[in-house]
Amino acid sequence: MSSSTLMKTFAKTDIVDTLIIGSGAGGAPLAAELARNGKTVVVLEAGPAFPATGHTPDEIAARELYWLHERLSAGTNPQAFGGNNSGTGLGGSLLHYGAFMPRMDARDFHLHTETGKGVDWPFGLDELLPYIERVESFIGVSGPAHYPWDPERRYAYAPPPANSAALKMREGCDALGLRHADGPAALITRDIEQPHFGTRHACANCGACHQGCRNGAKSGTDNTWLPMAVAYGAELRPGCFAHTIERDSSGRVTGVVYRQNGVEHRQKCATLVLAAGAVETPRLLLTNGLANSSGQVGQNYMTHVSTQVWGEFDEDIRPNRGYPSLTITEDMMRPKDADFVGGYLVQSLGMMPATWGQNLARSTTTRGPAFARALAGYNRSAGMGINGECLPRPENRVTLSDEKDAFGIPKPLIEHSYGPNEWAMHHHAARLMTQMWETVGAKDIRVIDRAAHMIGTCRMGADAGSNVVNPVGRSFDIDNLWVSDHSIFPSAAAANPALAIMALSLRTAEAMLRT
Repeated sequence: MSSSTLMKTFAKTDIVDTLIIGSGAGGAPLAAELARNGKTVVVLEAGPAFPATGHTPDEIAARELYWLHERLSAGTNPQAFGGNNSGTGLGGSLLHYGAFMPRMDARDFHLHTETGKGVDWPFGLDELLPYIERVESFIGVSGPAHYPWDPERRYAYAPPPANSAALKMREGCDALGLRHADGPAALITRDIEQPHFGTRHACANCGACHQGCRNGAKSGTDNTWLPMAVAYGAELRPGCFAHTIERDSSGRVTGVVYRQNGVEHRQKCATLVLAAGAVETPRLLLTNGLANSSGQVGQNYMTHVSTQVWGEFDEDIRPNRGYPSLTITEDMMRPKDADFVGGYLVQSLGMMPATWGQNLARSTTTRGPAFARALAGYNRSAGMGINGECLPRPENRVTLSDEKDAFGIPKPLIEHSYGPNEWAMHHHAARLMTQMWETVGAKDIRVIDRAAHMIGTCRMGADAGSNVVNPVGRSFDIDNLWVSDHSIFPSAAAANPALAIMALSLRTAEAMLRT
């Protein structure tokens, strides 16, 4: 954030127009847009403010960017949390996300209409596209001059150089006759002056995207939306863990109680926005017994099927070098031989060594000298992975456990199990990516079954009986309570969620300004 910008502060007794819980992809664009239009805004962030110069490629040190409050994970496919999907600090998960930024496919908005499975969104891509383009323009997204699956699309920044893993995936695509391109990435490849922030330097191709970006090349909220919000008068409060939502006798929200440095504080507000993500947002609502007349708070938890396939080559790949995920193919968004509904995109994968070793350990029961030999193949390894549709199922949900955290609040229990559609997609993708690696000479090919991202739990829709919020994110039950994060997604779709979250955030801000 620009050191020349003096942040405005509000008294706890002030009734601010809007109080936002969460400073990531859902909260930050909304904060900036409301402040720009003259609203008084306070943003509560549970994590600290991290200076960009403190980011390090050290994987262990970078754990400070992860949400490490304990979550209980259950189901037949229990999900790993922390760095896999959650962040903490001003900027949220975008501090350590991989910056891979494809757009949602138009068909994914209408999956139920297309297939009879899943749930439709209450609008289509044409409604969200103007906001998507605004996000891409403001934060900076790089991509190819020609995108095979959307020839009219244009990106303002040329892609970074492809690393060895990306080049190997291209060989595999060519061998099987699949189209491929440089994937959209939320990073800049030339120096720019970011409004309200200052100089952002071009991507140095260091490969440490998941450990935070030192030079501001990666487009997060910490170097885009949040400085804009502050420039227009918003206050950002790091280190504030919100736990209690207060209401008046009519049931409307009046303020939030949060803990900062061990002390309880209260901030009054006219409107509250929850932008804490698909676990913490429903946790807050369930803990406070709010906005759940539909019984859908915490329900419809979804992930992305994120199967990975790794292979070892005779030559050095050095998977830690360069932007991690540059090559993409969307040819599997609706495979002709699919025995599942929906589809998936495929991306190349580079990875830092500790993360790679952990994934390898989870994917095999091999231990001892054989496992040590596998680890020794790191520098010659390249991967591919998918993001695939996940259908909402009643078995998958977020509830409150019987265990309490350090604040005395029930820990969230997340139940996650693949259904037949997810397993069919996993096996289809595993066969395809294995074949791709085999055609280009990979050995010791390993399939890793994994799920990524957190989606659903406060679904939006037109019907109050089966949804938590309306199509612009407003609670059906409490008219001054809004939700702006990926918990409102009706379906998972196949694209990484950050771009759609930010686009929806701008759309929600516009709706709030009209009320």
